[in-house]
Amino acid sequence: MFEGFNKAFIKTAIGRSAENAVDRRRFLRAAGLTGLGVAGASVLTAGIGFAGEKDATCAPASDGAATDAAVLNFALNLEYLEAEFYLRAFFGEGLKDNQIDGKGELGKVTGGKQVDFKTEAIKEYAREIANDEKAHVDFLRKALGSAKVARPAINLDDAFTAAALAAGLIKKGEKFDAFANENNFLLAAFIFEDVGVTAYKGAAPLITNKTFLEAAAGILAVEAYHAGLIRTTLYRLGLQTPALISGAEAISDARDSLDGKTDLDQGISKDGHANIVPADSNAIAFSRSAGQVLNIVYLNPDSVTKGGFFPSGVNGAINKSDDNN
Repeated sequence: MFEGFNKAFIKTAIGRSAENAVDRRRFLRAAGLTGLGVAGASVLTAGIGFAGEKDATCAPASDGAATDAAVLNFALNLEYLEAEFYLRAFFGEGLKDNQIDGKGELGKVTGGKQVDFKTEAIKEYAREIANDEKAHVDFLRKALGSAKVARPAINLDDAFTAAALAAGLIKKGEKFDAFANENNFLLAAFIFEDVGVTAYKGAAPLITNKTFLEAAAGILAVEAYHAGLIRTTLYRLGLQTPALISGAEAISDARDSLDGKTDLDQGISKDGHANIVPADSNAIAFSRSAGQVLNIVYLNPDSVTKGGFFPSGVNGAINKSDDNN
């Protein structure tokens, strides 16, 4: 009886995905769910409808809602950005050619170099996060299969300078090199990490398939660990170098100026105390819509389809920022 229930439940859960054409077999394989007795190979071949499925499209569903494939591809764009940043910072090189192809225009990465880390702990943090972000890229690409989008053009040079200028960390005409030293690296990482957490939380209600949702929740948890680590390290170092705390505050304010009129973002200190976890009065992390996330990575409060860290925009159906003016 229970075996029949499990098969029926898995069949229903998989079938609920609104994208309709995503290669579910690839996703289950990437998620490690095949051959574990939960779904099992017999379920995958029990006429659930995998055979002959067309490639997934990233177009919105017929009711206008974003499909699961579109949401996951939106996340993949962000993972490309984080992976290229961290891999270059630690290893001095980015993703390989077999990790960046897919639908849409394949772009180059501008900027990025190996950071000369002086603190062993920070170097180890960078190594671990770099490997995690690379694994996220590989997982999402494998899960999406032929529906995956290619890595878009990424700017790790001028975009960081523009972000630092907007935050008031530098003056007009100056350059902010995110890879010049470990302090700059941490501030640059702070720009991304909180955005990743709020992006995954905001996307969660859009995912209809429970298998996909569980995987996204797992990635969100890892991104939250990363964000907490970066925030903690900045706060600790800021006790000796207050400019790091004020720099993080300025970055937080800059993000807030881009993603709407509501004061959502939080720095790493509050009322003279540590503020490692940016949350509401119920200790619940806040969410950002995809449009708000794009406002930040495009470095633009207007409704646009490119700019900032993605000079040619992101690949996939979800590619336009919100109008926050």
